[in-house]
Amino acid sequence: MSADLGALAQEALRVAVESVLGKLKEGKRLSTEDIFLLYLATISRELDEIRKEIAETNQRINETNKRIDEIGKRIDEVNRRIDETNQRIDSVVQELNRRIDETNKRIDAITQELSRRIDENNKRIDTVVQELNRRIDETNQRIDETNKRIDAIIQELGRKIDETNQRIDAVAQELGKRIDETNKRIDAIAQELGRRIDETNNKIDKVTQELGRRIDETNKRIDGVYALLLDIQKLLMEIAKRG
Repeated sequence: MSADLGALAQEALRVAVESVLGKLKEGKRLSTEDIFLLYLATISRELDEIRKEIAETNQRINETNKRIDEIGKRIDEVNRRIDETNQRIDSVVQELNRRIDETNKRIDAITQELSRRIDENNKRIDTVVQELNRRIDETNQRIDETNKRIDAIIQELGRKIDETNQRIDAVAQELGKRIDETNKRIDAIAQELGRRIDETNNKIDKVTQELGRRIDETNKRIDGVYALLLDIQKLLMEIAKRG
């Protein structure tokens, strides 16, 4: 409804201006209303141009806001990927702790089994000594052999424990290396994110400066329009005086 009224008003203004121009062509004297109509027609044309420029400026501002929203979404995606990396690191640490616990349990089981077998050997040695006193020399020899076997078992157990410790150290070093690599990747992502944010801020600053410049130009054009209207008014007054 308001658009129809505006169109009717502009059409009415156009018809009125054409009538005033007809008076000027005929050399008739213009009334104050005629001068006001010319002044109003000039303002209407300039206002239409200003409205178009404002609409274009609003469109560019909306486009800039959309780009800012897209950048925010990309930042959220980077944060999500960082969280997923942290979760993977936690899973690796948990798995390493579980495997270390299993290794410790196996070491305890081997130690218990060795103790049990040693106890069994000691019982057998006591039985042999009680039952075979006359074979003391043979029994002592067997005891020596048993001790050698025990020493060999102890040495073998020590070697396995050393190997297990070496494996634990290797796993710990590998985990530390992977954590360092992950930290480097996170630092690289943070630097890239900071650079892209700086670029976005620079773009926003440039857009703001351009909008400010265009607004200043628009204000200057408005001032020029007012000055032109004043000149037209003076000219019409002079024409009226001459008439």
